[in-house]
Amino acid sequence: MGFYDDLETRSADAREAAHLAALDALGVKLGGVAELAGLPVLRKSDLSAKQKAQPPFGGMQVGDVAHVFQSPGPIYEPGGVSHDWWRFGRFLHACGIGRDDVVQNCFGYHLTPAGMMFENGARAVGARVLPAGTGQTELQVRAAKDVGATAYAGTPDYLNVILEKADEMSEALGFTKAAVSGGALFPSLRQAYADRGISCLQCYATADLGHIAYETDAMEGMIVDEGVIVEIVTPGTGNPVAEGQVGEIVVTSLNPDYPLIRFGTGDMSAVMSGVSPCGRTNMRIKGWMGRADQTTKIKGMFVRPEQVADLVAKHPEIARARVVAARDGEMDTMRVLIEAEGGDAEAYAVSVADVLKLKGAVDVVPVGSLPNDGLVIEDQRSYD
Repeated sequence: MGFYDDLETRSADAREAAHLAALDALGVKLGGVAELAGLPVLRKSDLSAKQKAQPPFGGMQVGDVAHVFQSPGPIYEPGGVSHDWWRFGRFLHACGIGRDDVVQNCFGYHLTPAGMMFENGARAVGARVLPAGTGQTELQVRAAKDVGATAYAGTPDYLNVILEKADEMSEALGFTKAAVSGGALFPSLRQAYADRGISCLQCYATADLGHIAYETDAMEGMIVDEGVIVEIVTPGTGNPVAEGQVGEIVVTSLNPDYPLIRFGTGDMSAVMSGVSPCGRTNMRIKGWMGRADQTTKIKGMFVRPEQVADLVAKHPEIARARVVAARDGEMDTMRVLIEAEGGDAEAYAVSVADVLKLKGAVDVVPVGSLPNDGLVIEDQRSYD
């Protein structure tokens, strides 16, 4: 199986030049892609506020689109029907799905865009689509059998529900490929599918941005889609982290019908070094690694990631900081771990009280000693 297009194997210089040209066409003029870091991060809360003031799309740049979708919030997203509008064809091609396949699309078609996203991608690779949606598992089995479905699209676990129902009904289904998203694909579940002769790959996408990154048969992280620019930043800031460090995924979508510049997803990941063995040359990320919104309430006061970022910025010698919430009997406690070469813990404690509006114990720890998990606020309290 070859590549979806020549974009997947272009050089880093060619990719950056194309990205800069696309940004320029959107009115964003930069000398290099790295200069995106100087622009503000657009967050879902900002989008929601804009849409409430000016429905449905908040005055954002929107081109010729065919659909309006609603996601929880509510947040409204536009959708198009032109070739590979959400860019899922690239992922389905990597799954080996093509003209000889019938895709049973078990993503929802009601209000939210996932069903149409995968249908648009399936059309891009020439596959037929059974628009199955979710539920009515016995009918799902019957339809899969009758139409000869060879590929599944949906959440990772729902395919197992269909297969187990098929076993109960003594029906042998023809699935050999699965393209999944919207939930965790655990290794044991992937292996269970493999044991049934089904190759299962996953992608990372959002309703706002469409396709962002995808697995290939190399099974080493997720390759960033060619139609987006991905940055990994310190949670609560727009500041890129070093390669390999865990942080929040910030995405710039180059879709001219609905461009989003530096959209903060709230999801965590990290950049992987090197190039995929499959031959695709774009950046790789480690996949979904949790949520970046670590806001928590300590002693009745909210502590937010951006406050921790402000604390670090106040002292240039601080490399990283982490707030740890715990309990002592029936009382909340707060410790602040600060990575610095030396430094005055008492001075840091004053800054903690000033920036976080709470007093807490301060421990200065060696640079590099905090875990690389992207957490800047760690809640150790039990809520059982």
